[in-house]
Amino acid sequence: MKIGANYISDGKCEFIVWAPFAQDINLKIISPIPRFIKMDRDNLGYWKAVVENISPKTTYLYRIDGSNERPDPASAYQPEGVHGPSAVIDHKSFTWDDHSFSGTGLPEMVIYELHVGTFTKSGNFNQIIPRLRELVNLGITTLELMPVAQFPGTRNWGYDGVFPFAVQNSYGGCEGLKELVNEAHAHGISVILDVVYNHLGPEGNYFSDYGPYFTDKYNTKTP
Repeated sequence: MKIGANYISDGKCEFIVWAPFAQDINLKIISPIPRFIKMDRDNLGYWKAVVENISPKTTYLYRIDGSNERPDPASAYQPEGVHGPSAVIDHKSFTWDDHSFSGTGLPEMVIYELHVGTFTKSGNFNQIIPRLRELVNLGITTLELMPVAQFPGTRNWGYDGVFPFAVQNSYGGCEGLKELVNEAHAHGISVILDVVYNHLGPEGNYFSDYGPYFTDKYNTKTP
């Protein structure tokens, strides 16, 4: 089972969200044609709906128990930031042409850690591409991107992200990241991500509205 909005093909998309304590969840399609779709719950607390007439970039929210309208906690893209609606992404639509790239072995890795928001004046993936040749000339074989999961604002260290599967909108979203990776591979550069799974930021953090996503079982604070 894959949570989130999973675009199938031909205008069909499956939406799945885990909210075990919710009594009712409706999918709210915002654009291009507003409508509500009632979701069905399974015995593990997953709510599902397979919906027709959904195109990539369709925006949506989940209405929980008839009141709270929240973005998808497993969103792949937040075009309006952490408080806005989520967007459907067709990951199969991107054309990769890096099939001859075989990656970089660990002994050959010369890693350059890069902050997308500060590496160029524009602070996005697209503007990194023209500078890949500089990195090659420098002897870099691997590009490490500091966290790019969706966070509040437009530039950030990335350690208070609140959508672990969505690529930062101000950086160029998942399409921009794919283009950067594709071009990096064309230059013989591998790309790795600095990811943060052990904590979340407060702003735009809507997990508790869906259910018990957090636990007190593990405590990492110093006594």
